[in-house]
Amino acid sequence: MNINKFVNKSDWYLYLIKTRNGALYTGITTDVSRRLMQHRAGKGAKALKGKAPLTLVYHCSVRDKSTALKLEYRVKQLNKQKKERLVTTQPVCIESYLSGNVKFIENP
Repeated sequence: MNINKFVNKSDWYLYLIKTRNGALYTGITTDVSRRLMQHRAGKGAKALKGKAPLTLVYHCSVRDKSTALKLEYRVKQLNKQKKERLVTTQPVCIESYLSGNVKFIENP
């Protein structure tokens, strides 16, 4: 999956990665492709080491680092069922999703 064409490096992104055992890891970055490669190489988050394969299941652009950090915290507070719903529904705007004003990507 080549996501570089969707990534504007000046923005921040929130992303979720699914591990082989179905756990969902939430993180933020300025470059989703680079960060996913780092995780797959075993660099970075200790929580993902030895849990391959790692699959990017959701990512979205956010305004800035401050917003990204706040949203990351809010997503990490969600229970597993709510995180799975986030992945299933693929909201365009995570802020709206978390506040209840949801916009979804339509799946063909």
